[in-house]
Amino acid sequence: QVQLVESGGGSVQAGGSLRLSCTASGVIQNSFLMAWFRQAPGQEREGVAVLYLASGRTEYVGSVEGRFDISRDSGKNVLYLQMNSLKPEDTAMYYCAAKPWYRGTWYTSSDYSFWGQGTQVTVAS
Repeated sequence: QVQLVESGGGSVQAGGSLRLSCTASGVIQNSFLMAWFRQAPGQEREGVAVLYLASGRTEYVGSVEGRFDISRDSGKNVLYLQMNSLKPEDTAMYYCAAKPWYRGTWYTSSDYSFWGQGTQVTVAS
């Protein structure tokens, strides 16, 4: 069983930065991918960024391309999301998730087996 715990959320001014962390326990197989999702009030959960563990390949949703960076410290089993040039529209609850890479698409939340509890990010204008 995999457990995911996010941290690092908070409140920042527009243009600021935050780094989210997701600490994983249990067996994260190399065939997995790990992703960050976000959900604003009244909106659907949206895939933000993904890291394929076997290849190291990353993908981002267009709205964060060039501003966010997903990475992993495999020795510590921690997934990060570095968020720069934050905008008010980035305000949301951010979730870490994991699944086998071959199950569905990376940006479809219903394809994921494992989720963290979320960490709130608020960006003030």
